Amino acid sequence: MRPALRTVLCTVGLLLTTVLFPSAARADNPIVQTIYTADPAPLVHNGRVYVYTGHDEDGSTYFTMRDWHVYSTSDMANWTDHGSPMSLSTFAWADANAWAGHVTPRNGRFYWYVPVRDRATGSMAIGVAVADSPTGPFRDAIGRPLVNNGEIDPNVLIDDNGQAYLYWGNPRLWYVRLNTDMTSYSGSPTQIPLTTAGYGTRTGNASRPTLFEEAPWVFKRNGLYYNVFAAECCSEFIAYSTAPSATGPWTYRGAIMPRQGGSFTNHAGIVDFNGGSYFFYHNGALPGGGGFTRSVAVEKFTYNADGTIPTINMTTAGPPQVGTLNPFVRQEAETMAWASGVETEASGESGMNVGFIENGDYIKVKGVAFGNGASSFTARVASATSGGRIELRLGSATGTLVGTCAVAGTGGWQNWTSVTCPVSGTTGTRDLYLRFAGGSGYLLNLNWWQFTPSGNEPGRAPTRT
Repeated sequence: MRPALRTVLCTVGLLLTTVLFPSAARADNPIVQTIYTADPAPLVHNGRVYVYTGHDEDGSTYFTMRDWHVYSTSDMANWTDHGSPMSLSTFAWADANAWAGHVTPRNGRFYWYVPVRDRATGSMAIGVAVADSPTGPFRDAIGRPLVNNGEIDPNVLIDDNGQAYLYWGNPRLWYVRLNTDMTSYSGSPTQIPLTTAGYGTRTGNASRPTLFEEAPWVFKRNGLYYNVFAAECCSEFIAYSTAPSATGPWTYRGAIMPRQGGSFTNHAGIVDFNGGSYFFYHNGALPGGGGFTRSVAVEKFTYNADGTIPTINMTTAGPPQVGTLNPFVRQEAETMAWASGVETEASGESGMNVGFIENGDYIKVKGVAFGNGASSFTARVASATSGGRIELRLGSATGTLVGTCAVAGTGGWQNWTSVTCPVSGTTGTRDLYLRFAGGSGYLLNLNWWQFTPSGNEPGRAPTRT
């Protein structure tokens, strides 16, 4: 249980909704509300966007980070929490600072490059872990640092000819050519010249004459190489440079995201998905948020006709949903557009479940396509107390009540059973709110849910486990 975040969410939640989010139904940024997340690294794979994040501990007064987390979406609105597939303990040689990493797939495997503190030297080094799935679990690929020069923020580009490059750096900027095994490299690390022509001009700091600060994000689009980076701490803004090759020469192109958002750092990642372009970043927008308690958010944008990137500002609305969510197949409880009060945890039935649920907490699921309607709702639940109720509401947490499922005690937080209740009035595409009600203390855990369509139309019968 994380009392600090729950406390601020409960005490500041009403103010946040009315002041920062005047239209609560549109408040989908930041994309994770159950913990503080930072340093997003998005990846598109098999029709989903995965975002790999760091994790700021509650109440941090420094970059206190011990593990990494993974979230994914197929619609850019409802994000599934896959938990933490990697932590400092993954690297036996590391002892602190689970900071900003990057995941890249190759040859059916997924490689996660991260900066951590090498206990042997006391300085920052880049490690690499590998997994057979984008959600892990990840294991240390080589049992030692891949590179070790005291700098941070790795990013990988695999060029069209198959050559992979690892970029990293703060205060300097480096690259090295990775071998096809992705866990070794050829030659020596090369320092990229930080010229004012390549990375803009910083004033008042003779030791850092350019705007480059940290967090390189290098990618290729239409034959042009982009390096998006955090600029001029503190506070940072996001800027970028372009080049005709993966190794330069680089030309500074200007700012993308101005200084804003309540965190003195920022960290960007850009991907294309389903015909749109998406800009990931972090801010301090959650209650209790700030420079050491950050939250990942995302905006949709369109490149200018000449390939330049427009100015992108932070919003609370986030990007529009891509398609809809099907309620007539099993949906994991930890798939949500917004959460209030609840947390997630590893489930005894594998995967994750939503837990630590108290009276008045809720989950928002955006753009649920009920079609001609539903006749019943089934949920997989557990409770070590006397349980509570799941209220099914449309439009808001106090919106139209279309059904209520009573949940009794099951004898344990991981003693699972399924409950079903009738519903009515669910037609069209609506935002669904699962609001939890009951007495004091923790009420229940929720693992998954699904609706049964009215008339149980062919091809839309519910699947059960």
